[in-house]
Amino acid sequence: MPSLYQLSRSMKRLAYLIAAAAVWQVASSFAEESPFKRKKEIIYGRKHGLAMTLDVFQPLAKRNGRGIVFVVSGGWFSAQNKIDGAAKRLNWVELIKRGYTLFAVVHGSQPKYTIPEIREDMHRAVRFIRHNAKDYSIDPEQIGIFGGSAGGHLSLMQGTDGLDGDPGAGDPVERQSSRVQAVVAYFPPTDFLNYGKEGQHFDKHIRKILNGKNPFLAALDFHHYDNDQNWFERVTEEVEVQKRLREVAPATHVSKGDPPTLIIHGDADRLVPIQQAHWIMPKFKEAGIEAELLVMPGKDHGWEPEPEELKKFGDWFDKHLLGDN
Repeated sequence: MPSLYQLSRSMKRLAYLIAAAAVWQVASSFAEESPFKRKKEIIYGRKHGLAMTLDVFQPLAKRNGRGIVFVVSGGWFSAQNKIDGAAKRLNWVELIKRGYTLFAVVHGSQPKYTIPEIREDMHRAVRFIRHNAKDYSIDPEQIGIFGGSAGGHLSLMQGTDGLDGDPGAGDPVERQSSRVQAVVAYFPPTDFLNYGKEGQHFDKHIRKILNGKNPFLAALDFHHYDNDQNWFERVTEEVEVQKRLREVAPATHVSKGDPPTLIIHGDADRLVPIQQAHWIMPKFKEAGIEAELLVMPGKDHGWEPEPEELKKFGDWFDKHLLGDN
């Protein structure tokens, strides 16, 4: 597995390697004897003519009627061939044994797509799952979400900034809400304008630890459409850039009514410093949201999950999706 400091100069290659190095993106086969049936590459929507897909893992034994979304994302890069490694590394089998149906969602990736565009994919995926809840034997009002790093960021965004459905939409999927009812986020970015310390830009921190490179910046390369010129133009005005950075920061959106949220973060994380978790936790408290931070001593960005950590992870969903105390 390549280290973060051995990445090539190519921006696209950098993003790919970091995604491949992340704990969530380790390529390996998922045991065939696992107690589930899997449906691959189900189309949840289309983007510029391209099919957006998710994989479904349903328990063969008892099902508890609850669904959990896994955001397949590392460095805001997503691919269907990264699902198996993520499933094995995080031991999804234990969640499946608890009766959960899992949905592994693949989103459009940077550098082609920015975070606002990726968020559209996540809204669509949750709406699709909710619309088809009966087919998957899950409760449409009890859906959880989890992910790590960029996937953790997108999970938090879904928790803090999920959207209501549009009752007048012609597409019945779009009439569904994209809100979720429980969140678990591993080492997530939470504020790009206060990153590592108050007032520090995400880009400055990343370049500091990656020898002047930032393979993630394309995800924040915002554009707007110029109707007069009929093309997209890069957003360069600092005030507007900062506004858009706040719009994609989970810390900006925390409010009353957000779902219970568990953050798991290593206190030796260099890529996403634990300051990001400490930054958002008071905001949850102020909003009256049930939130908890599990600090993993000595852990950097990605690690082999500990048994008690996996239990906490599963128990969080049991408590908030099933009502177990």
